[in-house]
Amino acid sequence: MKQIILATTCLLLLASCGVSKKDHEALLARQQETQDLLNSATVKLNACLEEKSVANTRVASLEERVAELKNDKNELIQSSKDLTVLTQQGATNLEKSLESLKEKDLKINRLQDALTKKDSVTLALVTSLKKEVGINDEDIEINVEKGVVFISLSDKVLFKSGSYKITNRAKEILGKVATVINGKPDFEALVEGHTDNVPYKSGVLIDNWDLSAKRATAIVRELVELGANPAQLIAAGRSEFVPLVDNSTPENRSTNRRTKIYVLPKIDQFYNMIEEEMKNLETGEGGE
Repeated sequence: MKQIILATTCLLLLASCGVSKKDHEALLARQQETQDLLNSATVKLNACLEEKSVANTRVASLEERVAELKNDKNELIQSSKDLTVLTQQGATNLEKSLESLKEKDLKINRLQDALTKKDSVTLALVTSLKKEVGINDEDIEINVEKGVVFISLSDKVLFKSGSYKITNRAKEILGKVATVINGKPDFEALVEGHTDNVPYKSGVLIDNWDLSAKRATAIVRELVELGANPAQLIAAGRSEFVPLVDNSTPENRSTNRRTKIYVLPKIDQFYNMIEEEMKNLETGEGGE
């Protein structure tokens, strides 16, 4: 730029000093050429400045992107660390859950063992009763109901119609029942009286509730006289409200008039057996 200005100044000085026309035209041509060079240089300079601006913008964008990538990298590293911690916690929790399930399975197995023992005792009791009573009679049933052993006796075997006085035949059967009860000191005998739905209106009793309860207590007294431990005996009357069949016919009413003797383990004895199994589990005795 300084050279162009200097050349222009020189031309002016030469002109003022009486330069020839030919030289003057040569100087003007030179000046025009110099001006063209100046214009070209200015255009290139502006283009360079514009490219520099674009490049600076691109650099700034790239620097911003680099910063974002670094931030994402740091977040990924932190997430990886958190995931590792969570994975370790998950593994620990899973291990604890498996241990808990294993412990529950062991408890369930212990309970099943206790119930199996009870079932074995129940089966042995049924066998003992059937062997002891030894009577093949449709009016006498020995069976298991909901895990409980019972003897069901028709009132035809035990009592006369409308009476709570025990027959001689009943005494023979009850004597054998008393023998079985005495052989099971950890068991109780629940004597449960049932009637039909015909109202009871004679004698000193009020209704079928009285009759069913009176029959149950009469059997309990007879069992005591035959040697059963009174501490093992329970008397209960159910009246007409738990019929086996509809009371619409004489035969059905005869079926509903019955006495059931449940021979069942004492509740506290049964739960003591379960608690003992639980204690064995806690102390690790008995294996799996």
